[in-house]
Amino acid sequence: MTPRERAERSAAAMMATDKASPWVGIKLQTVDEGSATMTLDVQSHHCNGHGICHGGIIYTLADTAFAFACNSRNQSTVAHHNAISYLTPGQPGDRLTAEASETRMAGRTGIYDVTVRNQNDQVIAEFRGISRAIKGQHFDENEGTAQ
Repeated sequence: MTPRERAERSAAAMMATDKASPWVGIKLQTVDEGSATMTLDVQSHHCNGHGICHGGIIYTLADTAFAFACNSRNQSTVAHHNAISYLTPGQPGDRLTAEASETRMAGRTGIYDVTVRNQNDQVIAEFRGISRAIKGQHFDENEGTAQ
């Protein structure tokens, strides 16, 4: 199995049980080993009292891309620490794209950077996530192989 195939199978297993991302409107675009791209179309129910995309929605999009990137090796992985900086407000009607990429991996800990952009390639937010691998996998890699 190639790293991309492993990442795609891990993502499919995660999406099968992920209730939050579809509810918010987040969609997986691409996934590979150590990377993931997610999108969200900003609708009125994503906006706060200022009429802009709620920071928690942008954070959720970035955190979701981070989650799919750090779980791409079929090793259950959770967030250890995350931070986000908001640079420009997301607007109703924007298509936001979060691109996550692995920066470093050491043992069970990984560092991932996520950039959230709008459809005009304007940077909306920068997110850094620190992951920690835990017990478990998303699918059995030995399933269907001769023993």
